Amino acid sequence: MPWNIPIFLTWMRVLLIPVFTILFYLPENWADPQTVNWTAAIIFAVAAITDWFDGFLARLWKQTSDFGAFLDPVADKLMVAVALLLLVSLDRTYVIFAMIIIGREITISALREWMAQMGRRNSVAVATIGKLKTTAQMAAILLLLIGLPNFHGFDLIMIGNILMFIASVLTIWSMFYYLKMVWKEMAQKS
Repeated sequence: MPWNIPIFLTWMRVLLIPVFTILFYLPENWADPQTVNWTAAIIFAVAAITDWFDGFLARLWKQTSDFGAFLDPVADKLMVAVALLLLVSLDRTYVIFAMIIIGREITISALREWMAQMGRRNSVAVATIGKLKTTAQMAAILLLLIGLPNFHGFDLIMIGNILMFIASVLTIWSMFYYLKMVWKEMAQKS
């Protein structure tokens, strides 16, 4: 397993998941709920930024590796899944959004693995629709983690759930896009 800064940043994201989770289970006399919310939001934002940054550095420094290509999406999906489950348990978002997003991530991850085994990983490479989905999803999760119904006149929970709805629609759309790409690939092969 190679060790470099991009891999370190990816491992850091994985290690932040239990820290992020434990925040919501601390005794109330240790930290007030809004401090927990802001701290969790900051940790999530750092994880989202390092997700972009580790890939950028790996390409810039030519330090890409098969292990990094494997670990990076795993770290992302774990962080998002844990955040969604926490938000559902805190009653800040809807189960259906979490089911759609987590279900799609599992489906596309399995599809990518299958296509990689066939030597056709590029047929399910990240597309613009996937990037839009990720942007809406990350913004929604961030707002819902802050969880303020009145932040300078804005209901962050309502805005977060609107973005979560948009992310869910884009999630379904991108899943069908990837499935269509794989279907074309398979039709050409046969």
